[in-house]
Amino acid sequence: MSTEKKADFSDVTAKVDSTAEKAADFSDVTARVDSTAEIVGEQSYTIEKGDTLSKIAKTHYGSANAWKQIFEANRDVIDDPDRIFPGQVIKLPPKPAEA
Repeated sequence: MSTEKKADFSDVTAKVDSTAEKAADFSDVTARVDSTAEIVGEQSYTIEKGDTLSKIAKTHYGSANAWKQIFEANRDVIDDPDRIFPGQVIKLPPKPAEA
């Protein structure tokens, strides 16, 4: 028989924590979504009876000549600047920066 002492592990304990038992806590997480339209200043406008692009430009930009910018911004929905219809929704580009 050997006279060497063997290691005594009788008082050793272990504990294992698993993330599987605990749900992640997202209670302090917040989110915010900004519309790119708000960031760049673009707005939408619904055409009303009697509107023209010049009238809309005068009202929103202070110059009837700005109708061209409205037309260019809406080529996907307006084929002819003289033919717009009530109920049509168009984009109003941002106002030009003041010089």
